[in-house]
Amino acid sequence: MKPIRVVAFGGGHGLSASLRALRHSARDLDLEITAIVTVGDDGGSSGRLRVERDALLPPGDLRQALAALADDDPTTRLTARLMQHRFAAMPEIPVQGGTEPLSVPAPVDRVLTRGPRVERRAERTKDTLAGHAVGNLLLLGLIEMLGDPVLALDHAARMLGARGRVLPMARHAVGIEADMVAADGVPSTVRGQHAVAVADGRVAALRLVPSDPPTCPEAIAAVRDADWLIFGPGSWYTSVLPHLLVPELAAAIVASPARRLVTLNLSEDKETVGLSAADHLATLRWYLPSLRLDTVLADTKWAGEPEPVRAAAQDLGAELVLAPLAVADGSPRHDPQSLGVALVPVLGAAR
Repeated sequence: MKPIRVVAFGGGHGLSASLRALRHSARDLDLEITAIVTVGDDGGSSGRLRVERDALLPPGDLRQALAALADDDPTTRLTARLMQHRFAAMPEIPVQGGTEPLSVPAPVDRVLTRGPRVERRAERTKDTLAGHAVGNLLLLGLIEMLGDPVLALDHAARMLGARGRVLPMARHAVGIEADMVAADGVPSTVRGQHAVAVADGRVAALRLVPSDPPTCPEAIAAVRDADWLIFGPGSWYTSVLPHLLVPELAAAIVASPARRLVTLNLSEDKETVGLSAADHLATLRWYLPSLRLDTVLADTKWAGEPEPVRAAAQDLGAELVLAPLAVADGSPRHDPQSLGVALVPVLGAAR
């Protein structure tokens, strides 16, 4: 019996939760998992690498997806932890003439015995590693060395014993732009994924720059051959919807014989302030009118009044499934184990 081929779209923590959930589902179902990851990140470490190294792809969301799929073997889990490790800013200790950064929080008496080395370090004015994740630098190096982002991601996946494949939404980084309307009705254009994510106001229109980026043939093939396509959870305008704005990828999503599932977020974030759960579904149709869904999965508590959500799901051809998906502490975060349990009967259902 052949495996159930699942393609998950998204980026950041939302996609990571979805992939961890699928890993849990794979205990009961034979799943072949592919993640297709947004490539618009321009904040933090990824943003710096785009500026300073002209990185072909922002590695942060790709790294998170790889770590989520890492095998449970102790060695590969340690490798996953290493990829997620982020360099902290170096602490400072007093020295003659001011303060100076040190690479490790070592005892002062031990540090001060390295006099000549400290003198050489005094010339440095910037801690260039601070804020970077090890995995971001690893992926950057692999892409530069191999010249092909898919080869680089596949190699990193082997290092982690990944239980699935990670592919980029496009073969190079994209920009994200949004036309915003402020609370007082004043319109503006916001450029950059991070800026869109934190901007005040309502998103009136979203677009990519360039508008037709080159896609990965491997991603198109995965969509074509999939049994299920899964969208969300995640930042709606900057992680989920961008996939629908890549023309070739959007056409493949519509043409695929796969069934389609949307996992709704548990709460609004800054970029979706004022959007109800039903509104989230309506935006999918707005940006890809020919999109049809089969299942909408929502948390029993956080979905609110279910009837508007059910009606919005039906408008897209989907059934609403309610299940407990949130972590036990009451915060609006998906629990990968609970989400994985909820996905089993859906993904395993016969057509």
